[in-house]
Parts: sequence; C-alpha cells; structure tokens
Amino acid sequence: MTPKTRIILADDHAVLRSGLRLLLNSQADLEVVGEAASGLEALALAEQTRPDLILLDLSMPGLGGMDALPALHRSSPASRILILTMHDDPQYLRQALKSGAAGYVLKKAADVELLSAVRAVLRGEVYVHPSMTRDLLEDLLPQPGNTSEPDLWNTLSEREQEVLRQAALGYTGSEIAEKLNLSVKTVETYRARGMEKLGLANRAALVRFALRKGLISAE
Repeated sequence: MTPKTRIILADDHAVLRSGLRLLLNSQADLEVVGEAASGLEALALAEQTRPDLILLDLSMPGLGGMDALPALHRSSPASRILILTMHDDPQYLRQALKSGAAGYVLKKAADVELLSAVRAVLRGEVYVHPSMTRDLLEDLLPQPGNTSEPDLWNTLSEREQEVLRQAALGYTGSEIAEKLNLSVKTVETYRARGMEKLGLANRAALVRFALRKGLISAE
C-alpha cells in the first residue's frame, strides 16, 4: 500500500482545523497527523512528526505563522509549507515566499482549489492564489535578459512551449490537459522535459523566465 502524505494543520481556529481535517482525510492519499494552535506548537509538532506538508496560518497567538515560517523551513526542510490565510496583502505573499513557503492560499478558497494547491506543492511546484498572481508578477516585469535564453526556448518542441506557457500563467496540470486535449501524465512529461531543457527548478523560475522573454505579461 502506498504511504499516505502526512500533513499537520497549524491554525488557532479549532472549527476551521476540524473542517480542514475532514476535507484532507477524505482524500485516499492524504492524512492529517497533527494539529497546532500556535507557531510554537507547530514547531514542536513538526519536530515530532516530520510531516510531508505543513498547512500554516499566518495569524496565531504568541509566535505567529510568519515568524514561525523560517524556523519551520530550517528545522523541517523536507516538509513543504503551504500558507492558508485571510491576508490578501501582496507584502505578506512576498515575505512568505521569501521565507520558504511553497504556496499561498486565501481562506476564502473553495475546497477544490485548496486541494489543487496541496497537490501542486507536493509535486514540488509553487502555488499562489489566482487573485494574487498579478501582484507577484508585477515584481517580475521584464528585465534585459541573457541572450542565450531565446535560443533555449527555441530548443523546446511546440507542445513543450504550449505546456510551459500555460503553466507560467498559473494553470494546473489537469487544466492544461483539458485545454490542450492531452492526458495529465503527458502534460507532466512535457512540463518536466521543458523545465529541464531550460534549466528551471520550479514554477517561480518559469514565471520569471516567461516574463523576461515576453511569453506572458503581468496584465
């Protein structure tokens, strides 16, 4: 039997944690292994359980999530950290990503979107709530780039280019598959192959590349 992805929830609202636990445990491959109501509790729990994913609120009593984030990233480097917060301030988003978060989702997100975010960060991608993507992209407006980059882009097949362009725009693997009439597995293959050819490690690097080259815009 394939081991389940182990998750801890860090949020000071017990009702919200209960709902999140039900949602995540309803998935055959996900399991909530602990809950914390503060940043300090999250640090202790992460040390004890070594989870695959930490779902972290930013506003908690005592040590808040933003302050706990870099410590969690250092003490449990194998754990992916997904921020789930009410704050839609771009400054929070930028600081969270710089401090080691792998994703940022607003609490108003629908259940399906939260699950998409969870699966994206577990695949090693960076997930940003769609309503905040433009705020992030504005930090990455085109800059004079390395002249070798257009040549790298031209080494990609047409399908690889299509898939990476859609990924840079924020579409998930399943959404890209539907748009291009491909299987999700085929999309992931094109994405991985294209990223390798471009020497890019994650979606954030892909977005920067695409903006510099004018493949997408911040509009």
